[in-house]
Amino acid sequence: MNARTDPIPGGEDDLPFVDEHHVVVSAPPLVVWRSLLTHFTRPDLSGAQALASVLAAEPRRASGTALDDGATLPGFAVARAVPGHLLRLTGRHRFSRYAWVFTLAVCSGGTTLTARTNAEFPGLHGSVYRGLVISSGAHRAFVAHMLRAVRRAAERETGG
Repeated sequence: MNARTDPIPGGEDDLPFVDEHHVVVSAPPLVVWRSLLTHFTRPDLSGAQALASVLAAEPRRASGTALDDGATLPGFAVARAVPGHLLRLTGRHRFSRYAWVFTLAVCSGGTTLTARTNAEFPGLHGSVYRGLVISSGAHRAFVAHMLRAVRRAAERETGG
C-alpha cells in the first residue's frame, strides 16, 4: 500500500483518496495543535456556516467543545481528536461525503503538519462539484493557505 491508497486513519476506509498536503512548522506539536484549534474556531468563520447551509451539510453548526471528540463545526464532525497528534473531521453534504485528517508528527525542524482529504462525489452533481472544487485547484489552494496560516500562528507563538 502507499499514501494514495492506504485507508485513512480512524475509519471511513471506503472514501477515495483526494490529496495530501504537508508543511513543516518550527514549533512543537502542542503549539501547532493550539494554532489549528484557533484556526477552526476563529470568529470570521460565519461564511463556513452559510456555505454549510447552502450545501445542506451535516453537521451544519458548531457544537460542543471545539476539536474534542464528538464536537461539530459547520460541515464537519470531530470523529477523533488526539491533541498534538491527530484531528479527524468527517462530514457530508448534497454533493459529497468526506474526511479531512490532520496529523502532527515531530520532525527535525519542529512538527510536520499533514492534511489528508478523502472524499466521494456520487452522481452527476457530485462529479460537477468535484470538478469545481477539486479539479479546478481551489481545494488545493485553500488547504495550502490554511496550513501556511496555522504555521505562521504557531511560529509567532514560539517566536520562530
